[in-house]
Amino acid sequence: MTAPNIVAVQLTEADQTKPLLLVGPGLGTGVEALWTLCANELAADFEVIGYDLPGHGRSPASTEEFTLEELGDSAAAIIAEQAAAGRQVFFAGVSVSGAVALELALKHGDKFAAVAPICSAAKLGTPEAWKERGELVAKAGTPTMVTGSAERWFAPGFIEKHPERTTNLLHTLQNADRFAYAHVCNGLAGYDVRDRLGEISIPVVAMGGAADPVCPPEDIDFIAKNVPNGVGIIIDDAAHQAPLEKPEETAAALRDHFLGAANGGGASKDGAAQNGAATLQEVFDNGMKVRREVLSDAHVDRANANKDEFSEDFQDLISKYAWGTIWTRPGLDRRMRSAVTLTAMVAGGYWEELAMHVKAARRNGVTVEEIKEILLQTAIYCSVPAANVAFKTVKEALAEYDAEQ
Repeated sequence: MTAPNIVAVQLTEADQTKPLLLVGPGLGTGVEALWTLCANELAADFEVIGYDLPGHGRSPASTEEFTLEELGDSAAAIIAEQAAAGRQVFFAGVSVSGAVALELALKHGDKFAAVAPICSAAKLGTPEAWKERGELVAKAGTPTMVTGSAERWFAPGFIEKHPERTTNLLHTLQNADRFAYAHVCNGLAGYDVRDRLGEISIPVVAMGGAADPVCPPEDIDFIAKNVPNGVGIIIDDAAHQAPLEKPEETAAALRDHFLGAANGGGASKDGAAQNGAATLQEVFDNGMKVRREVLSDAHVDRANANKDEFSEDFQDLISKYAWGTIWTRPGLDRRMRSAVTLTAMVAGGYWEELAMHVKAARRNGVTVEEIKEILLQTAIYCSVPAANVAFKTVKEALAEYDAEQ
């Protein structure tokens, strides 16, 4: 066995001034089809590059079998020079590349600031099932996997709502080299790091879809609980391809936890400037950036368009002090700040602001289930009548958010 040859793919503009994020696809998928939407969401904070698995997309077919540890060696080689030069490097991978994330954390933790296994597990399936699938595909080809994969990969209704996204991803599967696909299957057959998670010393952000039948939330929870510096995040309305199904939510979670890990805290790098001699203009610029990321460009553009001589100072105050001073602090990640804000809006009875921050919370990776739990908590500590209005307001806001996606 030997480390396979995998090809790096530039997903965002090259920029040495930003941290580097290497991303990987799952079995049968191509990195561009799977990660481009999410990479675009991350482009302001990271240079994002990816790789294609052997025999998938741009990578040549493998000529012999390999282990997932050896696949990790190939992934680490892509960023080795950058890491050696002192650049911060992160990794996020889906399914089999999520397994690679854990292999990288175990063997190449010195090269990565943090890793994120997405829609993955410390052990995937059984050796017998993987070997059986590998033998089938080697004989009959990858088109035999298309129907079953379409059923497992996406949350209910996603294919009908986003036919172009799903078609692009399934084309990669159909066109993948059958023998290389089988080699990945055999690599998965020998993969099991359940007993080694305690050896990982770098931060691990385990993420998964609430509707994933392949790697259900219990697998994500297992990683988060057994890695010393691990966290688990479940994304609503996603199954096994979270970066494609929910690119904004996936990007928000990666941004907050990766940049928080980079700064030794739990939030984005914008907060670091607030601890030094930042000018008021820098505070304003950072605040406006975060405000747009959390509330959306459309919302901020509307607010700016409605500014006049009477309200302009108030809008600037919001950008500088609410968003530029508080939301950029490193002590809490954006998901936690959203939870606190939702509670405050219910307590104060600020229903229009509540609706706005429900959408912001979803962009920050807060799930619908978590929002429901927050509202139930407010029923006890704010009042049942307030929570009653809140549930109605939030239900309407969630429907609007889904319609906007």
